[in-house]
Amino acid sequence: MRHGYLARRNPKAPNLRQVHLIPSELFDALRTSGFEVCQGDLGENIATVGLDLECLPLGTLLLLGASAMLELTGLRTPCVLIDRFMCGLKNRLQGEAAGPRFKAGVMAIVTEGGEVSPGDRIRAVLPPPPHLDLPPI
Repeated sequence: MRHGYLARRNPKAPNLRQVHLIPSELFDALRTSGFEVCQGDLGENIATVGLDLECLPLGTLLLLGASAMLELTGLRTPCVLIDRFMCGLKNRLQGEAAGPRFKAGVMAIVTEGGEVSPGDRIRAVLPPPPHLDLPPI
């Protein structure tokens, strides 16, 4: 599914937002800040454990399960709708001066399909250098 706003803005642009991944550690950090957000509330397709997703470089491949493969395309940019879900959440998902600009997970495209189940291992394969930061998309 294409992001409606982006598709209307540029209908010929490729869909770089096929899969939304969030580090599950974000949910703990949000709870500590007073936001009661659970898995699935932010529209993510996959919650990861132990991967610093927002710090991985553009083009990183994520190998999931036996055969699925995703390619990271950018940082998920939280829009105004996220504040309609929970007031103040958009501001909380802004990054600090050092580090990624947003802390709302990452977006990826599917490069190889396959069955993915809860608890499957995820292996990150970095692209060849030079490594580029994930752009906001």
